[in-house]
Parts: sequence; structure tokens; C-alpha cells
Amino acid sequence: MIKAVFFDYDGVLTTDKTGSQTTARYISRVTGIELSAVRDAFSRYNRDLTLGKVTHAQIWPGICSALGQELNFALLHEAFESTPMNSKVFSLARRLKERHSVGIITDNKKDRIDHLRQSQGLSSLFDPIIVSAEVGSDKRSAEIFLHALRHAGASPEESVFIDNNKDNLEAPHALGIKTIFHDDEKNDIQALCRALETLGVHAGNA
Repeated sequence: MIKAVFFDYDGVLTTDKTGSQTTARYISRVTGIELSAVRDAFSRYNRDLTLGKVTHAQIWPGICSALGQELNFALLHEAFESTPMNSKVFSLARRLKERHSVGIITDNKKDRIDHLRQSQGLSSLFDPIIVSAEVGSDKRSAEIFLHALRHAGASPEESVFIDNNKDNLEAPHALGIKTIFHDDEKNDIQALCRALETLGVHAGNA
């Protein structure tokens, strides 16, 4: 019996493949700075941000220096809020919550997810919300998944994890967690529901 269904955030609960894509696109659009330049400025810090070694506040002077402009830090929060919600997957999660625990396991920045907990009301629907920057471990290893299982009170065999990156399914699969690949480019919610039904999770109508 499945007790817990865990969703990746970016690319599953959102319609952008990554959070970095969302942030860079917004800052580029608002400032007029070339998108590739914004991506490059952030990319050097991405892994340390994702593992919680630094925060956006700490690296912001370096971002501004790389871009050659003094940008208001509030711009970053606006970029967070521009994250496009995948409304059909949110609706699916609400249906699943009637019978299961629904949570998030994400390789992400703590300050970004903290902001989105409020602006998107994530905490009212998902529990637990496990963020790599808080755990100090990403989805390449088992630790973040074990952390999620402990919080959900579920065993690997009682759990499902959905991600839009096949590489991120290897560690949970090795633990015995049932895994589903969600192709973010197709965003086929009916296919996702069928995959859940195959695992014994009643997903309802997409």
C-alpha cells in the first residue's frame, strides 16, 4: 500500500525545467541583460546554493559584479514569484492528499523555497517539503530520500517519487522507492495519472 507520494518541484510542480531557468529569464527580461550572461553569472554558484553552502544574499554582490550592474536584491524575490505553477499537477496533488501523504523532494535553494512556501502556499498542501540546501545533500545520493521517508513516516516500499530528470530516479529506485519519470516537455498529466494507478495510487481524473 502506498502511503506517501513525493513530487519534485521544478519541472513537475512547475512548467519550467529548472528554477535556474525561471530566475535567469525573469532577471534578463526586467533588466535587458542578455539571458546567457545572467545564466553564466548564477551558474558558478549553483551547486553551492543547492547544497546550502551559500545563500543568494551572500553571492548577490558577485552576481552584480559579473553583470556589471548594481541590481536591487528585491529583483530576486520577484524572479522567485515568477515561477509558473503546473496547475494540473497541483490539482493532482490535492486529490492524492485525500488518501496519501504528499510531499516535495527538491534540489533547490533554501531562500527560494522559503519564499515560494508563502507565495504559492506550498506548506498548506505538501508535508514534508525536503530541500537539498537544508539537508546538505542532493538527489544524487540516498540521504535526502531517507530524510523525506523519516519525515513522512513511510518505508521505501510505501512511497512513490516523481521527477522530470531520469538521473534523479536512480538513488530512490536503489532504496526501493517506486519511481515515475514525468516528461516536462510533454507535461502529459493523464500519463502521470496512469503511472500512479499502475502503482496502486488512485489518481482520479486529470
